Amino acid sequence: MAIIFCAEAFALAPSRRRNRNRLLQDGPAAHYGKSMTSITRPTIRLRPKKPAQPLRFGAPWAYADTLVIDRRARALAPGTIVTLEDGERQPLGTAAFNATSKISIRMLDTDPAAEIDQAWLESRLQTALTLREKLFDAPFYRLVHAEADGLPGVVIDRFGDSFVIQPNAAWADAMIDTLTAALIAVTGARAIYKNASGRTRALEGLDDTSSLLHGTIDGPVDVPMNGAAYRADLLGGQKTGLFYDQRPNHALAARLAKGGSVLDVFAHVGGFSLAALAAGATSALAVDASAPALALAEEGAQASGTAPRFTTREGDAFQVMDALAGEGRTFDTVICDPPAFAPAKPALEAGLRAYERVARLGAQLVAPGGTLVLCSCSHAADLDAFRTASLKGIGKAGRRAQIVATGGAGPDHPVHPYLAATSYLKAVFLRLMP
Repeated sequence: MAIIFCAEAFALAPSRRRNRNRLLQDGPAAHYGKSMTSITRPTIRLRPKKPAQPLRFGAPWAYADTLVIDRRARALAPGTIVTLEDGERQPLGTAAFNATSKISIRMLDTDPAAEIDQAWLESRLQTALTLREKLFDAPFYRLVHAEADGLPGVVIDRFGDSFVIQPNAAWADAMIDTLTAALIAVTGARAIYKNASGRTRALEGLDDTSSLLHGTIDGPVDVPMNGAAYRADLLGGQKTGLFYDQRPNHALAARLAKGGSVLDVFAHVGGFSLAALAAGATSALAVDASAPALALAEEGAQASGTAPRFTTREGDAFQVMDALAGEGRTFDTVICDPPAFAPAKPALEAGLRAYERVARLGAQLVAPGGTLVLCSCSHAADLDAFRTASLKGIGKAGRRAQIVATGGAGPDHPVHPYLAATSYLKAVFLRLMP
């Protein structure tokens, strides 16, 4: 019998009240792995008349304002595994509950009696691994893309036998030891690092303390991709150390850049420029504000055998693009892959203005008939809004363009059909007319 958060809960038998109280006191981690027949699982309900059909059909979240969250529900430790019911007390499935988050319910399983333990995690990880092994010949990819892979809030990137986990939801953070054990069992991982720098962790009430969970990582890891050799800093780099999502866009940009000069702005560790050089670009200049990132890009160029054609320039991207224009520099291919200027709706207007500025500055540096590649990883800016802002900036630069292609994230970043935000990455490939 599940706990019902109303006066009826007081009618529970004393033994069941003791089980419930232990769950409230100990938190969810103390009970993971135990059979659900030996503990009482709390129940959370949708408010009356709140539609349950999206959740029945696969929607992964329920927001706090759609739920009955009373004093007893608020006492549950963040990440507690619960049974979710609709307003008529019919079960919808098994979920993780966090009263402190706007996203209070994250659906885990449509089976209301599912046991969320190591075996359950191994099954989800194996499903994700099977897909990636069909897609890639080498073990370098995003293994788990959160809700789209059935592990809400969990991101796992693979770098050979080393892995970086971002547990950005309370349930995953509470189960990190079990998740680590499951990952080792499925993949044979020799090193696992927990990256706690994600912005969403704060929204879940989680800390920002990163740590090594298993094995050792002695330094940057070599990653072969698109014919180039990259250096990924798993411990101190941005996000997990490398942006796998851009892989197909790196490849297309590299084909378009063959035989010409390249400017890679917001270059990080040289994602676009190193791929372009490997495909036959005559030269590449990588621009970034991070000296450590550019140092890794230089190491990657050395390992790729393209160092003689590769240079870097440290500094603010906008200022460097202004300076290059002042120097009269042009490039056959200019690529701009900035950070998220519009990560959420409140930042959308300012973010679109920033993308417009990037497009204007970038267009000024493209040789006649050359290529301009513009990217956005902003969740709040959809493709139409981003493309419109980019074309506006190109027009203000006095250039005319044709759109050659648009791109998104690679197939190791699947899209959840109920979460448009998981289709966050956008790339527009433009030819600037002579």
